[in-house]
Amino acid sequence: MTTRTRPAPLTFAGPLMIVMLVLACAFTLHAHWGAFLQWCLAMQIALHRYLVMYLLQLNNNQYTGGLWLLTGAFIYGVLHAIGPGHGKFIATTYLTTNRETLNATRLLPFFGSLMQGVSAILFVFILAVGFNLAAGDLSQSRWYVEKISAVLIGAFGVWLVLRALKESLPALRTAPRFTAFRPHQHDASCGCGHHGVGHVAAQTGDWKTRLGIILAIGARPCSGAIMILLFSNALGIISWGMAAVMTMSLGTGLSIMGMSLAVRYARQAALRYTSNQTPRQLQWMLLAVRVAGGLALMLFALILFLTVIPVSANGDYIAAGC
Repeated sequence: MTTRTRPAPLTFAGPLMIVMLVLACAFTLHAHWGAFLQWCLAMQIALHRYLVMYLLQLNNNQYTGGLWLLTGAFIYGVLHAIGPGHGKFIATTYLTTNRETLNATRLLPFFGSLMQGVSAILFVFILAVGFNLAAGDLSQSRWYVEKISAVLIGAFGVWLVLRALKESLPALRTAPRFTAFRPHQHDASCGCGHHGVGHVAAQTGDWKTRLGIILAIGARPCSGAIMILLFSNALGIISWGMAAVMTMSLGTGLSIMGMSLAVRYARQAALRYTSNQTPRQLQWMLLAVRVAGGLALMLFALILFLTVIPVSANGDYIAAGC
């Protein structure tokens, strides 16, 4: 005789406290969002001016300015990771909604941040040095680069949604709606979830997904890095500008790496609250979370696309406060 098992009731105390905490943080952030953005902009302008001052000291053969330049660039990178930015959103959204290994959690945001520095260097060398474009033309080129990068981020979000549907729907079609109190043989299509873990939960990202994360982060160069490179190129000390940009990217990468590790541990803690659910419920939940992550990236890409800084005829460094 086959006996149906009922799923154990889900403990709502822990998840409810987490939801309330997240809502409280979101309300506080929304209430002070304008002041927070103004503070980030003021700090960015102040650090830009200090970095430019250190470049001027190097141009006057005051080589102690080089040490302060690299130190200031690293601090700028760390503070840049605290403020709002697309790299943090992409990394945390992906790691929240997709299972990854510990090494991938560390390396993906780190290499993505370094890629931002490389893309800024390529942008300046190809357009400013190679084609000798004027300030207004550089601003227009930056506008196109940011528009294209937003489209690439949105396309990556679409790919994540399609990948989640492709991997999860076949398993959900074959998964049984109840299990019996009788021994059975585990295989790839049994749908039992291997004692609650689930086929979807056991998967990690492949190299294509990880490469997409790095490119999605690095395809949009930091405007502050571009400004430092342009100014150092005008002074004839482009090598110092490149060193400052990569040091800046190092600070950003280390900060986002710590944030990504915190997101991974939070995700593991949240998954422990779902251990009492049936495998089919768990698979549906994980599918919904992965699709939500892809949709969030698509929405974020749309916001980036619509809020790109307009083209400035005098060059973006005027608006950046340099």
